[in-house]
Amino acid sequence: MSKREAFLKAACKENVEDFLRFIKLHNDKAEPFDVEEVLQEMPRAQREALWVRVSSLLHDVLMDFPPERWQESGDEPLQEESSVDPKQVRAAVDGVTLVATISLSVLQNGDTYNALLEIANKLHDILASLPSSDTPLQPRIHSFCEAWWRKGLPEKEQFGRTAFLLSLQKSFTLKKPAGEITRVWSLHDVLLSLDYKSENSKQIIDLLLQCFQCQTYIRNDFGKRFLVFLFSWNIDFILLIHGTIKNQLEFYSKILTTHITEIYFRAWKKADGEFQEKIENSCIQDFMQNAIFLPRSSAVHSKVRQIVSYFHSRKGSHMDKMLHDLYRPVLWKALNVPNFEVRANATLVFTDAFPVHDPLQSTEKIDESIQKQLDIAMALLDDTHPAVRSNATLGVCKILARSWELLPPVIITDFLKKLMELAADSSSPDVRCSVFKCLPIVLENALSHPLLEKLLPTLKYSLHDTSEKVRIAFLDMLIKVKAVRAAKFWDICHMDHLLARLAVDSPSVSKRVVDLLFKSFFPANESDKEWCTRCITLIQMNPLAARKFYQYAHKHTAPTNIIRLMLAIRRVLNGFIQVDCDLTDIDDGNKENKQAESPLLGKDMSVVSSLLEVVVILWRSIHQALQKNQEAQQYTYAKFGNVIAKYFRAFEDERATVPLMQLASFMPPAAVPTFSCGVLSKLRRMDSTAAPGRFSQLLDCICSWGQAADVIELITDWLSESLPKQGEKVSGRKVRIQETSEAKPDLALAYLEYLFSHTSTREAVLALGQSPLKQLHTVLSNWKSVLYAHLSSSKVEHPSPSVEVALKAFMYHARLGAHLQHNLSEGRDFLLSLEHMAAWVADKVLPRLTKSPADGDEVDEEKTLQLAVQITESFLTVCRDILLVGLSDEEFKSQTLHLCSLVLISEAGYLCIPAVLPILKEVVSCYVPEDNPQDQMNLEDPTTVVLGVVDKIFQKIIELLARHLKKEPEEGKQLCQSAVTGLADFLQVAQNWERAPLTGVFSTLFAVIIVEKKHLLEKVTHPEELLMPETVEDMPPFSSILLSVILESPSISRAFLAEVCSSLDSDVISSLTELAAVIHVLAVFKNSGQSKAALKSVTVSVQQQLHRYAVTSADSSDVQRVLYESSVSTLNNILHL
Repeated sequence: MSKREAFLKAACKENVEDFLRFIKLHNDKAEPFDVEEVLQEMPRAQREALWVRVSSLLHDVLMDFPPERWQESGDEPLQEESSVDPKQVRAAVDGVTLVATISLSVLQNGDTYNALLEIANKLHDILASLPSSDTPLQPRIHSFCEAWWRKGLPEKEQFGRTAFLLSLQKSFTLKKPAGEITRVWSLHDVLLSLDYKSENSKQIIDLLLQCFQCQTYIRNDFGKRFLVFLFSWNIDFILLIHGTIKNQLEFYSKILTTHITEIYFRAWKKADGEFQEKIENSCIQDFMQNAIFLPRSSAVHSKVRQIVSYFHSRKGSHMDKMLHDLYRPVLWKALNVPNFEVRANATLVFTDAFPVHDPLQSTEKIDESIQKQLDIAMALLDDTHPAVRSNATLGVCKILARSWELLPPVIITDFLKKLMELAADSSSPDVRCSVFKCLPIVLENALSHPLLEKLLPTLKYSLHDTSEKVRIAFLDMLIKVKAVRAAKFWDICHMDHLLARLAVDSPSVSKRVVDLLFKSFFPANESDKEWCTRCITLIQMNPLAARKFYQYAHKHTAPTNIIRLMLAIRRVLNGFIQVDCDLTDIDDGNKENKQAESPLLGKDMSVVSSLLEVVVILWRSIHQALQKNQEAQQYTYAKFGNVIAKYFRAFEDERATVPLMQLASFMPPAAVPTFSCGVLSKLRRMDSTAAPGRFSQLLDCICSWGQAADVIELITDWLSESLPKQGEKVSGRKVRIQETSEAKPDLALAYLEYLFSHTSTREAVLALGQSPLKQLHTVLSNWKSVLYAHLSSSKVEHPSPSVEVALKAFMYHARLGAHLQHNLSEGRDFLLSLEHMAAWVADKVLPRLTKSPADGDEVDEEKTLQLAVQITESFLTVCRDILLVGLSDEEFKSQTLHLCSLVLISEAGYLCIPAVLPILKEVVSCYVPEDNPQDQMNLEDPTTVVLGVVDKIFQKIIELLARHLKKEPEEGKQLCQSAVTGLADFLQVAQNWERAPLTGVFSTLFAVIIVEKKHLLEKVTHPEELLMPETVEDMPPFSSILLSVILESPSISRAFLAEVCSSLDSDVISSLTELAAVIHVLAVFKNSGQSKAALKSVTVSVQQQLHRYAVTSADSSDVQRVLYESSVSTLNNILHL
């Protein structure tokens, strides 16, 4: 039996296993059996018989196991009488699909394929009910439907629709959909047979619109073709496409917007008739209108401008006609509307599209139209609003750059002269800046250079413009002039002006000046000798500018060139001091060169000092590069090490000594042995009153040499020796002259201050480890006894050590503890030390915060009080800093807050309120508000507990301020003013918390203000005294200060008004007087202009409550009636804001 006969016989239900075996052989590439070859060899009758048998086989297996039950059963055999195997059924359907698909490829004219059509319909029905798990079967039926549609066989529309729909759906779900998108494009003609208005098409329409939201479609070439085609599918579909794109435009990137624009352009170009008209009027013109009328702040404005600009860039005969027709009803009116933002947008669109004309008109008409547009552009440069003038400047510069060759010389000259005028527009720095930002656009056209070369020098004083951004734009323009060689930049702006600006201006300006001048003073193609000559010239022209220039020089040249310049300067300095040694290492070190260099330098010590400063600046700029190149570093060390000792002897001027010490600090101590050996000695012999400038360089040197331990030892010894020995009284006059002459505690603390105030020295000190620093920490701790002695005996006229030194030592003890905790402690040892300091302050210092003289000597007690306040504030400041940098833990926060509480309950604790408020602010800043109602109700939550303490301390602060202001108005007012900054900072962080316990902060403020105002209103006896306040100055003293703080910040104002509203809702206000006090506060808010929306909301609540207290002349006093009437009037004024 032949293969054909065997395969034909197997195509039935009875022989289904044989049929599946044949299919398996076909799928196995190693086997010779091929279904396609068998079908091609079959005669027509046999093929038709095969299709009938295969159709019968498909019918029979589907009757035994319909597709509706496939998803329920999975692959498990059915426990029924028939014992149908679902897996075998699927395999049979898969085989039938394979045979049917191959049959389509061998189908010949004259074949009767009714049975094949039956198979196709059954497979189509299976596909509709097929679960998604049948992944191998679904693609094969999908391919069969696609092949049927491509063959153009009967009922191809339904098969094509199914294939297209499946491909469309898969293109959204696949990880790599490019192949499926290509397939969708190949099936796009299916859409031509679909009825757009049919209910059956709604699913496909939704998916088609989704294509415009899919980035893969927009970026893919075949996807773009498909999206362009959709514009021509149905004229009503164009509006849906446009609406979908507009909704997504906000989320498109710049690149994606370019792709979308290209799709619009290609769709417009391919369309004709009513389709093209629809795209123009409904899409392109809509973008034009949005580009003009949307505010610049809109999220889609920049995208719309990008789309419109794309069409402008594609100008041609057909495009010109379209732009002319679409802009005619929109653009020219928009250029004259009152709204400046619309005019500004229209100006950009107009100048970008220039010229807007109809190419079908006569040449005379076109010329006339263009002339009118040029007149409009000139008029826009004179617009009343700077935004329009700025945009017109940009537009005119683009027109000049594009059309210089086509414009009459008179027009060009007029435009440029107008731009020169705008460069001096005193009313707007934005306009001046715009001119200099846009002139480089004109410079791109080489034909503009001769005319601009004559005009630009008139702008030279713009280098000194009061606006930094104008100066930056001017320099950018000069850099462009230099790049395109339009003119010599020094002819536009003289070198002296550039150097003067370089010397004093900001880094942004200075960097541009250096960029402009770099090749003039550091020409790459010249010798290092020439570089040095120009360096001296620059110094002589402007020493400060020279320092700035070389500060940024490393950004424009290689480190090698920097080293060459340093060595060239060294040779010049050697020539100055007539160094006879090491001449063999000095390039060009012969007598002729020395004679050539010396006259240039002369005997000007200021130039020598400046050269040394330049060397330091250059060395610092390549410090990291030198560390990476050990050979270059050692060479530089050797060169400068040979001569630096002689420099110290020759250049004794103070200005020269500073850079020499800095140079020494860059090198290892062995390279400068003479100097390095005497540094510690100089520090030891330094006068106690020496300014930081005298010892700072020495400390830098010794730290850079890794000898910081010697300085710390010196500081520790001085501080230790200055402490009074056991049994010696600080208050006595017995002082050991020898010790005080040797130990210098004030200088030791000055050294310590410098070491920890600069990053490089601080890192060097902290690198020493715990041992020496812990010893210093202990010595500093011992100075508390000196402080306590001063607190206890204030009658000593000249105590030694002095109280100032003791106070500084106390401060540095706390600061050093913070540094050690951050860098050298894994536990909380040094936080514990700070907590012990807090306990010492509470035990020894706070009892001295009293204004009651114990022995009648008010002067001594005042000094003691001031010292106690200084100690307390100093320690609280350190605590604030520790909280600020995040070194604290919960225990430290608790101890700090406890100390604050103790301070405030002291008799004169109110004097420390300005130091307590920043601590409250930093404690609150340590926590982040969370919308968690469970935490809000949990009173044991650590955050709730700490913030509850903060709230109580704040209440105590407000109470103390109010009491002191009432008791001693002048002193109280000064105290309140000193607390304003801390109060504002605290309220700024407190307003972020909209839940307990910090909502009590604003409750406290509200209660204090209302109570104070209520008492004032209750004292009124005559109606004439009832005046509605207009500003905070019209409020009572304490309320005035608090409201001034609240009104400074919009967010604090909103939080306060929210508290007012909450208090009104909770019926806290219980009388007309209290309600009137609230209205007086609202009147102040109204006149300040703060939080208008929140103010109106509160006003409505107050108005509802005010009706309860309505009074008439019959049942109340005149004061009450006037109070009510003024309140009603004020509320009405607020509501009509």
